[in-house]
Amino acid sequence: MKSGKTSVFLNGFIKENPILVLILGTCPTLALSTQAINGIGMGLCVTLVLMGSNIMISALKRIIPDKVRIPCYIVIISTFVTLIQLLLQAYLPELNKSLGLYIPLIVVNCIILGRAEAFANKNSVFDSMLDGLGMGLSYTVTLTIMAAIRELLGAGTVFGYTVTANLITPMSIFILAPGGFFTYGCLIALMNKLTEGKAKEKRAADKCMGCAAAQLCSQAEEGGAE
Repeated sequence: MKSGKTSVFLNGFIKENPILVLILGTCPTLALSTQAINGIGMGLCVTLVLMGSNIMISALKRIIPDKVRIPCYIVIISTFVTLIQLLLQAYLPELNKSLGLYIPLIVVNCIILGRAEAFANKNSVFDSMLDGLGMGLSYTVTLTIMAAIRELLGAGTVFGYTVTANLITPMSIFILAPGGFFTYGCLIALMNKLTEGKAKEKRAADKCMGCAAAQLCSQAEEGGAE
């Protein structure tokens, strides 16, 4: 049984994965997943903004008037996005150029606003920080995996290093829009398959809880397997 804090952190990786389960932030996901380095860069930027905005919104939730909470969220989020963009321009200009317009568009990213409204506005500062960190890292990992697949199949490289060499011929369609949608769809299907199996196991376990014959059923299944 996972502790409450661990559950909050891990929630975004499978159960509420922002890309593959909640289907949020689709536009930057498809546009920036052509290179693995872009996936890591964008993911870390989103993670920092998520953590900062979640902490600030949770700390100010009793002060922010309910009627204007969304505009207040956007002001807080845009502050962190501006800081991230200035840091990128100063220290990582190439990455900033590669990510381009999608950095300022983090302000209206549904993942950021969604966690602010659904979690940070209702929970403690520490839990909100864990939620932002977990959601951000899951976004980073998922986006990087998707980008690595597209880069490998479309250009024969991963993080700019040649991998396939003479093994397969790169298929340029994977770094174009159709390849992005195809890869995205396959990953969503895989996630659905994995979560469906876990959901079935959980339903079966919940169904047997409190049943006097649960142990007898388990022994019968083991005997049948033998």
